[in-house]
Amino acid sequence: MEELEGVLSTSTNQSIDYKSWPLDLLAEYIEKTHHRYVEEKIPVIRQFLDKLCSVHGERHPELFKINELFRASAGELASHMKKEELMLFPFVKRMVKAKLDNEAIQSPQFGTVENPIAMMMEEHDTEGERFREIAELTNNYTPPADACNTYKVTFAMLDEFEKDLHLHIHLENNILFPNAVKLEKQFD
Repeated sequence: MEELEGVLSTSTNQSIDYKSWPLDLLAEYIEKTHHRYVEEKIPVIRQFLDKLCSVHGERHPELFKINELFRASAGELASHMKKEELMLFPFVKRMVKAKLDNEAIQSPQFGTVENPIAMMMEEHDTEGERFREIAELTNNYTPPADACNTYKVTFAMLDEFEKDLHLHIHLENNILFPNAVKLEKQFD
């Protein structure tokens, strides 16, 4: 029964066809699901990493680098998400509404949607690289033999955070962004 439930929950997760979603819904979903997740998890993970550094840092000096990388990522992600929420996503939503209402769209202050998208994708690459380094330093989030429960929970949270980030980036880079560019070209 457990195996069956495991298969069902995995296949249900992977059967969501995000490509069929309207762009305004996808932008809203990313913001309400992935942005909110990042905002909620960052303070908890930071607190746990600080604790690990103070308790285990002497025996595991890699924790200091992991903490440094995560703190840098946290700061960059906060800024990145605000740019999406205040500039890019509202423009995508305005384009969808204008298309539905068969109206013209006013050019945004950033020129074309490709400009902020290029910046967002570059920032995604930076975060992907940062998390590859964290994964390497943590031996793919495998706690050492002498790990306490906080250590194990922190590594599990970092692993979950990276997986969420990968889905978040996939939804933007491979679905939302290219379709936003296509939609904008329909207004020419």
